[in-house]
Amino acid sequence: MSSHSRTLIAVIAGTLFGFCGALTSGVLAERSSEPAHHAADRAILPWEEASLFAEVYERIKRDYVEDVDDHVLMERALRGMVTALDSHSAYLDSEEFEEIRLSTMGSYPGVGIEVVPDEGTVKVLRPIDGSPAQRAGLKPGDQIVRIDGVDVGSDLAAATARMRGASGSTVKLTVRRKGEAQLLDFTVRREQVEVTSVAQETLEPGYGYVRISTFTETTADDVSHAILQLKRNNKGSLKGLVLDLRDNPGGVLEAGVAVADDFLESGVIVTADGRSPEARFRMDATPGDLINGAPLVVLVNAGTASASEIVAGSLKDHGRALLLGRRTYGKGSVQTVMPLAHGGALKITTSRYFTPSGASIQGKGIVPDVLEAEPARTTVAQAARNGLPLLKRDSDVRAGLETLKERGVLAQRDAGIPSARNLVP
Repeated sequence: MSSHSRTLIAVIAGTLFGFCGALTSGVLAERSSEPAHHAADRAILPWEEASLFAEVYERIKRDYVEDVDDHVLMERALRGMVTALDSHSAYLDSEEFEEIRLSTMGSYPGVGIEVVPDEGTVKVLRPIDGSPAQRAGLKPGDQIVRIDGVDVGSDLAAATARMRGASGSTVKLTVRRKGEAQLLDFTVRREQVEVTSVAQETLEPGYGYVRISTFTETTADDVSHAILQLKRNNKGSLKGLVLDLRDNPGGVLEAGVAVADDFLESGVIVTADGRSPEARFRMDATPGDLINGAPLVVLVNAGTASASEIVAGSLKDHGRALLLGRRTYGKGSVQTVMPLAHGGALKITTSRYFTPSGASIQGKGIVPDVLEAEPARTTVAQAARNGLPLLKRDSDVRAGLETLKERGVLAQRDAGIPSARNLVP
């Protein structure tokens, strides 16, 4: 073994011993009433664990069939230690940390294209309106074969990383397009791309639809603008709104809380409990409902997770909305991203959160008020490609609209207002 490796192992072991020693002294100070042999056992165990780590590290360096770089081995040890905690915790290197940071900002330097893995390739879902990719001529359904001459395959993360870069720089995308015999090359100049996580549409006069695909730092403002636009298109008010959170994996917790607050006048939105003071918190609604109490239906499914479940759970518990669809994912934990000195970060679970009723959804999800069968994915995708309007191609949205109308009729009856069907001409 090289002297460099021996030195590194000594430093690792020394660091672990020092940490464990400091930790043990704290435990002993708090447990001074323990029998002496128990206290000794507690002091010895951390030293033994640190020694075991150093021994395993040395054996790998000496006997593994291939030489492993010290940096690579240590990084893999860190990743293993953190990912063993739970499926949502992770060690992030500097590039992965930057990717997470960019994904929550709603703005990033790149080409402005949404891509998905599809049958062993990376396929263009859509170029963002007004983006460099759209201006260059890329279209939905294009398969990205190479980026700057490098084969892509189905590695979505690598493809995304390669397409991002400094504003003003260029990237060459080689794509396969249906109906074209030859591969097509596009040279795209990167620029700052503004991404909205919100889309809106009028379903019928007076009834709006808002889709939130993820929760970023700009989502709450985007929702406010979307509803304002719907009101303008519907003579200043809405009779009801369908809020679509299907396949929304979550994102920034504060953004989810802000969206829930958009439809609540008061009350608890979410509480959380953890070990540190920062991990224990409560967030409450403030006065003001963007749709002035109009009926609200929230669409959910098994892909509705984390911050999306906070929104759905709070609106359901307060009786503000009916949930329609399938049981949600069941991610009732909060992760905190903690920057590290070397440029990477630690993303670990720091809290468990609870809906206003005090329920934890961890591993259980939220059961909607109205259960709907899962629509066939191929049918929905085919309908979208054929250009059918939303109400024609999406059975959940149709059910949501009908539910809104029924709730409106019930509200009128409760208020003693005759519905249109009961009026005598």
